[in-house]
Amino acid sequence: MTDDALEEFLAEDPGGPVIMLNLLRYVPDTGRADYLAYIAHTQTISGRYGTEPLCWGDGRTPLVAADEQVWDSVLLVRYPSRQAFADMMGDLAHLAGAHLRTRALVAAVLQPTDQRLARPTPAGPGEGNP
Repeated sequence: MTDDALEEFLAEDPGGPVIMLNLLRYVPDTGRADYLAYIAHTQTISGRYGTEPLCWGDGRTPLVAADEQVWDSVLLVRYPSRQAFADMMGDLAHLAGAHLRTRALVAAVLQPTDQRLARPTPAGPGEGNP
């Protein structure tokens, strides 16, 4: 994540919580264990920032995807605000364990999403639904 990307992320803040979609592809053999070590490290400080893990699952054979879009795991984490996410990413305690994430992954997507209702309403695009 670059400083420019984080700056744009904060500038686009609509207010309210953000759910971060993490698509993860592990380094063969050691990546999953390294990522688990990163998660364990992150859990020691995440409470300060109000994070809430929502879902973590292993990827399976996709129904529709290009080869480069196949992921080993999907992780959804809710932050109370974009600023809380940025603050946690800049926390020295978090940065001390960031190498574990880097070492664990060959590819990743970190996609911010705005929190919506659990079930879409009949409204059309642009009215709170995709």
